[in-house]
Amino acid sequence: MAEVHLYTDGACSGNPGPGGWACVLVANQQVRVLSGFDPATTNNRMELMGVIQGLDALKRPTQVHITTDSTYVKNAFTEGWLEGWQRNGWKTSSKEPVKNQDLWLKLCHLQRMHVLTWEWVKGHSGHSFNEICDSYARTAIQEKSGRDERSTLAELLK
Repeated sequence: MAEVHLYTDGACSGNPGPGGWACVLVANQQVRVLSGFDPATTNNRMELMGVIQGLDALKRPTQVHITTDSTYVKNAFTEGWLEGWQRNGWKTSSKEPVKNQDLWLKLCHLQRMHVLTWEWVKGHSGHSFNEICDSYARTAIQEKSGRDERSTLAELLK
């Protein structure tokens, strides 16, 4: 089974507001960057989209190590939240509907195709691939909405 490292991030200018997502796929010394935009969204939706789009780009079963700064996304898999939500008819432990169910369903579908492992990194802490994803996600917002959310190269290298 092929192995890929998937780095992801999402950003939102206002929450809700215009948002961007990005991911970097690294395999066999090859790198692929994907990013996108949503004019009216939330930060959590953009965090989910980074993972979804990265996994969707893989066309055969793959061992995927996902690095994210989103505990929301990571913990749904590593803390059993997804299983509980599904068991409870997509309700939280407080009996409220699970937010972003449409994206969680897509992610569950993609998960069945791959073997996933998860790593959390603190956002804006100097992790190179996380900073790259953040920059691409913010650039997507800026290019599509006219809001300048980009970091300068000098800021990224601090």
